[in-house]
Amino acid sequence: MSSKGLTKVFSSIVEKVKYTGFSERELRELEEEFLLHLVENDVALDVAEALLRELTSKLSSVKVSRFADKGQVALEVLREVILEPFEKVSGETLEKRIEAVREAYEKPFSVVFLGPNGHGKTTTVAKLAYRLSNLGYKVVIAAADTFRAGAIEQLRELSEKVHAELVSLGYGADPAAVAYEGFLRAAKHGADVLLVDTAGRMHTRKSLLDEMKKIIRVLNPDYRVFVGDALIGNDAVEQARVFLTEVGFDGSILTKFDADTKGGAALSITYITSKPLLYVGVGQRLQDLIPFDYKRYVEELLPSA
Repeated sequence: MSSKGLTKVFSSIVEKVKYTGFSERELRELEEEFLLHLVENDVALDVAEALLRELTSKLSSVKVSRFADKGQVALEVLREVILEPFEKVSGETLEKRIEAVREAYEKPFSVVFLGPNGHGKTTTVAKLAYRLSNLGYKVVIAAADTFRAGAIEQLRELSEKVHAELVSLGYGADPAAVAYEGFLRAAKHGADVLLVDTAGRMHTRKSLLDEMKKIIRVLNPDYRVFVGDALIGNDAVEQARVFLTEVGFDGSILTKFDADTKGGAALSITYITSKPLLYVGVGQRLQDLIPFDYKRYVEELLPSA
């Protein structure tokens, strides 16, 4: 992770401040110089602008003694600025939410997965099912992507691997009906969690979003998760923005996180949505879905002291 492009940008910012200063003119130059570099490393434009404004605002108010290490001061302020959007949404995890709902209502905890096709949504459903099964939960999966060729077969194969029951009504079925049937089946069989895979054909966006809204209306899920691909950077962020505005979600998952050489997607998607990044995909195996550790992420992005 230390080779990420964003790490190099942050290193350059610290070096720049170390050998210049915290004057208003110098800090304005800092914003102008590094805005494009942040955007090139998958930090959304409005996020990059906000972060640089916050950084220069904080730096300009710092009282630095004559013999102080300005680079170290800049590093500490930069760490504070980057951590802030993550700390605003940190707290209860999805797994804690599942436990709380199960104890309070004794019903299956339902999760709907949202996002475009091609981002690893179906595989992520199986990975989360694997994780929850290993934690002792009985999981049912609903195959509500009734449009994409091969989607149901893919999910059936994955469901067998993670020992989860699959609910399907076949291709062309109403996705909302599949989701609701999944809930009924989960309740009947005493399952703890229902995971609902959905379609994501963004080229027919209005029909897709209407479909998602219907699923949400019929199922009234306990949790909604957006799944994005870290490798497409700002495109994933913009898609998350659309789903958040049109449908709404409670948290996100980034796939292919281990292959992301830029590093800005996690920061951008958290800042833009003000929702927690729950898990990241770090490989092809079922066990390669891990909780996102924002403190570790930030420390690995920052240059060494």
